[in-house]
Amino acid sequence: MTVTFTPAHLSGAVKAPPSKSMGHRMLICAGLAEGQSTVTGISHSQDMLATMELLSGLGAVCARREIDDTVVEVQGTDPTRAAPQVPLNCRECGSTLRFFIPICLLSDKPVTLTGASRLFERPLNVYKDLCRDRGLTFDLDTVTPKLTLGGPLRGGHFTLRGDVSSQFITGLLFALPLCAEDSILSILPPLESRPYLDLTLSALALYGIKAEWLDDLTLRIPGGQRYQVTNAIVEGDYSNTAFFHALPLLGHDVTVTGLRDDSLQGDRVYRDFYPLLHHGRPTLDISDCPDLGPVLMAVAAAKQGATFTGTRRLRIKESDRAAAMAEELAKFGVSVTVEEDTVTVDPVNFHAPDAVLCGHNDHRIIMALCTLLTLTGGIIQGAEAVSKSLPDYFDLLVSLGADITVAES
Repeated sequence: MTVTFTPAHLSGAVKAPPSKSMGHRMLICAGLAEGQSTVTGISHSQDMLATMELLSGLGAVCARREIDDTVVEVQGTDPTRAAPQVPLNCRECGSTLRFFIPICLLSDKPVTLTGASRLFERPLNVYKDLCRDRGLTFDLDTVTPKLTLGGPLRGGHFTLRGDVSSQFITGLLFALPLCAEDSILSILPPLESRPYLDLTLSALALYGIKAEWLDDLTLRIPGGQRYQVTNAIVEGDYSNTAFFHALPLLGHDVTVTGLRDDSLQGDRVYRDFYPLLHHGRPTLDISDCPDLGPVLMAVAAAKQGATFTGTRRLRIKESDRAAAMAEELAKFGVSVTVEEDTVTVDPVNFHAPDAVLCGHNDHRIIMALCTLLTLTGGIIQGAEAVSKSLPDYFDLLVSLGADITVAES
């Protein structure tokens, strides 16, 4: 899909879409509770569909209500008895893949996961090592691609790196309460993206599961627990509304509603970062909020520039986000220097892009670039990838007055 922007002044209010992070977590908890729960606020994004399909493949039933299709009724299942006969498709969702690997390992029957090639190029060694050490099956074929797993996973003492992705820890937090044994998770420092673990713990508590921090790097998870049936509502998403909250920095009159001030979402930190970018040239640590990287770089490009630290993990997202933003911002006359764990954005001669932009099959790259295009105008190709997290993104921009033309490929 190719989208052409003509510069326009945007104004109005947009309601925050539901949180993808909490949507995943609440769906999974509901799917592990043996009974019927409802989760309100589930979008039609590709990532949400992936998690619902994985739950269905393991024996749960997920059905959208006809009257309000953001409400999903979930009939939960016991994953220890799962024996799917066909591969389960994670699509392009890294969260779905990493969250479900330990859940699939609860069964003593083989479970095969598939998905986009890029998905299986992203790090999985944390789980590979765990399975090797415990005699569990972890058979990864990156050519097909597919991953075959075989359990059963048992509780105990686990040691995991904290600087790869908190999603590995979250995956174990979902599965270990269902093991007979108690478990301890020891995390090797540095622990990055701690706020995402707080989101996981809050979702677990909502569904009756106990897990606690013994200290800053140690989690205790009692075994023999059962998820409780719960009706939950997904809060508004700071990660995706960051793109809309950036618009006023470019001169637009846009407000966002539907966000919780007391949210545990780590990406809420953009509220502190945006004023710094607006008024100066700050150095910002994004190790706890890597998903904000593209939009923060875009804002820096249109303002006075910035230096971002803690950027190493950007290269293992849907795209190499640091390299992708450097390539695309160069078309705006912006210099971006990418180092091992640092990105420096220098708006030498910011102007409308002098070439067609590429979306790099990455929803956050696309939305970050489109934020700039509302100001400068221009063309972006491969824009369909926004459906991964926010399928109605362009409709929302139009509702605010954006002048865009969409051409399907």
